[in-house]
Amino acid sequence: MKAKRQAKIIDLISRYDITTQEELLKKLQEEGFAVTQATISRDIKELRLVKSLSREGVYRYTTPQRPGSSGGVSFNYSIIIAEALRQVDYAQNIVCAFCYKGLASAACAAFDEMQWNGFVGSLAGEDTFFILMKNEEYARELCEELRTYIPQNR
Repeated sequence: MKAKRQAKIIDLISRYDITTQEELLKKLQEEGFAVTQATISRDIKELRLVKSLSREGVYRYTTPQRPGSSGGVSFNYSIIIAEALRQVDYAQNIVCAFCYKGLASAACAAFDEMQWNGFVGSLAGEDTFFILMKNEEYARELCEELRTYIPQNR
């Protein structure tokens, strides 16, 4: 439940300008999560969320930037990916990640923060997200790495 809640938090802050813990609490409750202020505080700390200035001049929750990252899954995001991912495959330079229903958007948002080598962009639906890599070699390497996060492949 914790990993699903944290995946939903990543999804919510990627879609909405959430400026306070109270707003995040309300959004999670609207999504059906039974949470308290203390739970939100712990999740923010564990996910290492920060407040950054938006274009509109408002401070909102975001995931931290990872300058100098060489790709690979960080600890926080690996939990989200592992909870969401069912299967992964690639064709040429496109990786298709199949997720459990409702988790693709959160997994995609977490993935976007990981700064993989060769990453171009991604697009999520309800249970699938696509990742565009610079070439087939990057796609193959990413696919192999992501497969290690699928429970039956561990």
